Amino acid sequence: MTDIFRDFITKLAQVSEPDMNKIMSCTTTHNVKRNTIILSQGQVCNNLYFLEKGCMRTYYITKEGQEKTRLISFDNTPVTALTSFINQKPSVEYIDALEDSELLSISHDDFFMLLNEIPSWALFYRRMLELAFNFQNNRIEDLVTLSAKERYEKLVQDRPHYIQRLSNRIVASYLGISQETLSRLKSK
Repeated sequence: MTDIFRDFITKLAQVSEPDMNKIMSCTTTHNVKRNTIILSQGQVCNNLYFLEKGCMRTYYITKEGQEKTRLISFDNTPVTALTSFINQKPSVEYIDALEDSELLSISHDDFFMLLNEIPSWALFYRRMLELAFNFQNNRIEDLVTLSAKERYEKLVQDRPHYIQRLSNRIVASYLGISQETLSRLKSK
């Protein structure tokens, strides 16, 4: 299972075999069943996860009780409530498994110990943050500048697996629209 994570790391930074072995020694594997919440609002996020297989969702619940999905993660992606993980403050987000999932985790303490000891891990971290920033910035830009129809069409074009693998409720929450609006867009 860990070969997928090794490949992900080496795509972002060259890591020597001894350093890679040290990194991998800090990971723990988890099999998570569908509908399992791995982080709740108010908890401190103590782990950076890497989703090797499955589907996870990062979302907020508004004061009115509405779910607002910030991120959907599929195979081969990092998953965490990054602000809580970095600052070690209570999370405002939830993370749950939308499918049975296979995860690796690295604790906050081990993650930052690796940053201090392995320069290539620091480069990996910087590049991972850059990818996350670009993705989230593009997502915010889409939510602010595109109509519901344009956001849906872009999702169908760029990420058709979202439509295929996720429920209408989750897709609507991700797009920032109601399920009724999503149903109308899908029927056209």
